[in-house]
Amino acid sequence: MNEEVKRDNLTFAEYAALVAERGAKRYGNTSAPKLTFGELVASNLTFDDIAAEYGEETAINVGIAQDPDAPEWTDEDWARARPAIEVAPELVEWSRRTRGKQKAPVKELISIRLDPDITAHFRASGPGWQTRLNDTLRKAVFGP
Repeated sequence: MNEEVKRDNLTFAEYAALVAERGAKRYGNTSAPKLTFGELVASNLTFDDIAAEYGEETAINVGIAQDPDAPEWTDEDWARARPAIEVAPELVEWSRRTRGKQKAPVKELISIRLDPDITAHFRASGPGWQTRLNDTLRKAVFGP
């Protein structure tokens, strides 16, 4: 396979085979592999078996190619693909929502610098640490 081939022009299987070939050359295993990449994908070899014989990169790529939940897209798949906003606009809108203004603002958003040991103490007590910090300040200023 031509070393100058751009990745964009290759399918995943072709690219993975190229990576395996380059890795074999780089790390001195220039003997012809016993199985082609396609044969490895079709085989029942484990990750460890493939990694031992062909390298970890090849084993990872074989695992990706074998994943039934993530098949490589065909040209027809890409032709049918539509932007999420066209398919499920309500989900896109939901994911873009922000909190918005409070109906009756009772707290003021500020920025304050505190010593790291102070914030570490309150954060260590878990979620709600800012409220506990606010309560401690309230007691210090206004009393119990």
